[in-house]
Amino acid sequence: MDVLRCFVVGCVAAVAATGAVAAVKRQIVVQTDETGLVFTVGDNGRLYQSYIGKRLANAADYANLTGGTEAYITHGMEDYFEPALHINHADDNPSTLLTYVNHSVTPTDWGSRTVISLTDSIYGDKVDLYFDAYEKTNVISTWSEITNGGKSPVEIEKFASSMLHFDAPAYYLTEFSGEWATEVRPGTQELKFGKKIIDTKLGSRANMQVSPFFELGLGSPASEDHGEVLVGTLAWTGNFQFCFEVDQKGGLRVISGINPYFSRRTLKKGETFKTPEFIFTLSENGVGEASRDLHEWARHHRVKDGTGDRMTLLNNWEATYFSFDQDKLISLIGEAKELGVDMFLLDDGWFGTKYPRNSDHQGLGDWTEIKEKLPDGIGRLTEEAAKQGIKFGLWIEPEMVNPKSELYEKHKDWVITLPNRDEYYFRNQLVLDLSNPAVQDYVFGIVDGLMTKYPDIAFFKWDCNSPITNIYSQYEKGHQTQLYVDHVRGLYNILERIKEKYPDLPMMLCSGGGGRTDYEALKYFTEFWPSDNTDPIERLYIQWGYSQVFPSKVQCAHVTTWNNQSPIKFRVNVAMMGKMGFDINLHDIGEKDLEYCKQSVKDYNALKPIILDGDQYRLVSPYEGNHTATSYVSHDKRNGVLFAFDIYPRYGEKLHNVKLKGLDPAMTYAVEEINRADGSKGQVKRYSGDYLMTVGLPVFSGRKLSSRVYTLKGE
Repeated sequence: MDVLRCFVVGCVAAVAATGAVAAVKRQIVVQTDETGLVFTVGDNGRLYQSYIGKRLANAADYANLTGGTEAYITHGMEDYFEPALHINHADDNPSTLLTYVNHSVTPTDWGSRTVISLTDSIYGDKVDLYFDAYEKTNVISTWSEITNGGKSPVEIEKFASSMLHFDAPAYYLTEFSGEWATEVRPGTQELKFGKKIIDTKLGSRANMQVSPFFELGLGSPASEDHGEVLVGTLAWTGNFQFCFEVDQKGGLRVISGINPYFSRRTLKKGETFKTPEFIFTLSENGVGEASRDLHEWARHHRVKDGTGDRMTLLNNWEATYFSFDQDKLISLIGEAKELGVDMFLLDDGWFGTKYPRNSDHQGLGDWTEIKEKLPDGIGRLTEEAAKQGIKFGLWIEPEMVNPKSELYEKHKDWVITLPNRDEYYFRNQLVLDLSNPAVQDYVFGIVDGLMTKYPDIAFFKWDCNSPITNIYSQYEKGHQTQLYVDHVRGLYNILERIKEKYPDLPMMLCSGGGGRTDYEALKYFTEFWPSDNTDPIERLYIQWGYSQVFPSKVQCAHVTTWNNQSPIKFRVNVAMMGKMGFDINLHDIGEKDLEYCKQSVKDYNALKPIILDGDQYRLVSPYEGNHTATSYVSHDKRNGVLFAFDIYPRYGEKLHNVKLKGLDPAMTYAVEEINRADGSKGQVKRYSGDYLMTVGLPVFSGRKLSSRVYTLKGE
């Protein structure tokens, strides 16, 4: 960690603009088993970040650190760059000066919680900086709580969750952007003097253009297995902003939090505003190690039922779209049973009385079954699923409304829409105003009403297809700049009520694909829908991108007809690397392929504990050539699964062995190709873990759109 250690030397020179100090008054150490984050209280009472890097073996060495850069820089004082906090006071003074009050360190089940309290002695502003250190998984979660401790209301204009400082020879930022069907495409650039901002202003479907996470290479671009890298993500299901600013001395500040755009808000006397968590891990050994740490943290500390099982499913969407009836659905439930999956999921098109939902132009908001389609209601379908021995799931989009709906006609005041303007529709719909408690009750009532009437519903696919357009709230009159934040908080209120009443109810987080992929929402959802693009080639790239931060357990991966020129085996094998499902008309794939799919469900169920809960190793990137490979290894290193894909190999291309990772070098592994299209078994060969990681295996071929799956069993 030489690059990070150099921060200790460089920071002394960098503090001149922020009030450097010579003497150490008090030191605060936040650390995991691998990472140290050190703050120093200067003799002027202000808080400085003195170090971030590898945890020092000798804790006493931290005492040698002095100075640093002010930890949570405020607007209006000596600093000339981007601040973390900007408060406008009642007397029109826009400055804040924070000094140390006290701190506490509390042991927790996962490690420790450190709280550092700061205050402005003149105006009474208070800021508490929180740091949850997850020791074993090497993850730190940090946020701020800002309190108006004065006598008059104040206006907060900027309110960052986190500010971190680095001093390295160079900085390389990787962001993950795109749009519908082209999510999480990585782009890397070197950061020079000035600011680079990654943000979104979309409101509800906030991630549609860029994901709320990044990778920061320190000193050099971080690779999969080498280099110093910080991987960070914001746990917020709304507008976010990451600001990366390099100053004239080459120091970098990273500010993370809610996007301050149109989010200014007033704090009354004594009122506290809590920012969302910024979650990060720091790796000395490249992005792969950082990803595995985040995956393990997520399964054990964040995702709903993170250590539990996941259900395979058959979705009706591509088999029927909006055109179905009760008999057709009952037939599909039987097909789900025949396929061997755990659940049948009914998608869009089942509701609407006055305006039946036979297209996406109407009915959204009216959650009553269409009698012509479902004369016996959802209950007939849950009964049939129970009879077949499988579960029943249901699609809903409760935050949205079509203008052509009874809900819109009765409660236009519940809709986010501008007065005196023509309405602009995204996908023929508008967003309900979740800042309004009455609307929160209504949305909760959709789920609660369905679960009360049909308690055998075992799963919801919760969709959100529109960003916020026509940004205006009848409920927030006089406080329109609070809508973006209050809307997200309203969503959390709803989800918290659902979780409290139905704690074991699994739900999929969907937002026109990957428009919502964050670790706050995943407190309430067991999984998310990465993209509406299910072309297996594109999914190799999309799943690769999301795996930087999210474990395979939360990534839904379905076998569909997108790119049906690719073999069914190729499509199935891509889906097996996530939470597998099928969204396909089984009558269109032929008897041989159907038998292969049935066998694949059995194979997947046997491999699920390794794929969903094991350590993931990205072996060969699809971005680096015509092939890709990924493996999963159990925590005890005794079992593994290897997926290998040939996308579009070139004629006469030289093929290289794939070297595996994460195995026990001293263990012997029985390696066997499984899940063959013809149902045959591969030859079992035995290799040492050392051989597999040093020499590797010839798992690629020159065949287009071909794939192979191998199991590794330690002996």
